[in-house]
Amino acid sequence: MVISDLQNRLRSLIGRRIAAGELTGAALARRAGLQQAHISNFLNGRRGLSIEATDEVMRVLRVCVRDLMPEPSGERRAASRKELDYEWVPVVESRVLLKPTLEPDETVEFLCFKRNFLRKIRREIAGDRARWQRFLLLKADREAGVAMRARLAAGAMLLLDRHYNSLRSYRRNEPNLYVVKDGAKFVIRYLELQGRQLTLRPENQEWPLGFIQLGKGGSFSDYIVGRVAHIAMET
Repeated sequence: MVISDLQNRLRSLIGRRIAAGELTGAALARRAGLQQAHISNFLNGRRGLSIEATDEVMRVLRVCVRDLMPEPSGERRAASRKELDYEWVPVVESRVLLKPTLEPDETVEFLCFKRNFLRKIRREIAGDRARWQRFLLLKADREAGVAMRARLAAGAMLLLDRHYNSLRSYRRNEPNLYVVKDGAKFVIRYLELQGRQLTLRPENQEWPLGFIQLGKGGSFSDYIVGRVAHIAMET
């Protein structure tokens, strides 16, 4: 195998991920520090990538040369199929929660989830978020652990679905749990909309209610990071 073969395999991998909606060419170019036209030309087979550019693209995609090599055996093919059953979701800090896409240095770590589990989660977008990176992970802080006791505890890992920023109940007779921007901070609460005011309701009845007054022309969806789709408690 020669370098051009590896680049062809990389091109195919990127194409599959774009087709699956996991990223876009523009997002890949931005995160790799390349011109969008450069990536477009590569994907369309009009040019190759330099070694440095290839390294950056592979770093963003979190793949190595071994991942692009031909599968030597049935065992390797089975392992590759198993890897495709999982998706890596970034763990982030609260400061990037409302960024449509992330830069490579804005991820703390990655955790994997079964792809079928993620695909079964229903989305309901309010506003223009179709191109936002959908799933993020956030660790609950101490304040959230107290305000939402006993629904969650400090240190719990929250899977956020940023493609669900509607107030419609995901499950009948069960309130959605959201991550919401409240001033300069982000909080984890149940939400109610009353006129032009969002009420932030905690699980702990001893914790005070919070309120967000919507500005003129503003929408409640502007304050919602996303619905908490899954909670993993520390053991």
